[in-house]
Amino acid sequence: MYRWNNKEYKCPIETTIDVLGGKWRSLIVWHLNKEVLRFSEVQKIVPGISKKVLSEHLKELEKNGFIERKVYPEVPPRVEYKITPKGRGLGEILDLMEKWGRNILETEGEKID
Repeated sequence: MYRWNNKEYKCPIETTIDVLGGKWRSLIVWHLNKEVLRFSEVQKIVPGISKKVLSEHLKELEKNGFIERKVYPEVPPRVEYKITPKGRGLGEILDLMEKWGRNILETEGEKID
């Protein structure tokens, strides 16, 4: 058993699911793994997420060292988010999930647009 982030885990998969779980976190990490983004850009490409929830997730991901927040001393202030080396590992997992999902959709799904 391990303790991380004030939680106890019996299985490493449980830890990964806890970090990436929920509707939005995995999408945020996946997009930030591809490029540096501003808050409004993340909100545009993660459909349906509220500003409050996005802000909470970004703070949590930053606190845990998966993303980095950079504030530029400009008026108005410019804030960018980018993946960290620690977060890149999650990006690699998500890339595999994207490939798997794409394969299922292309081989078994029906294209509707």
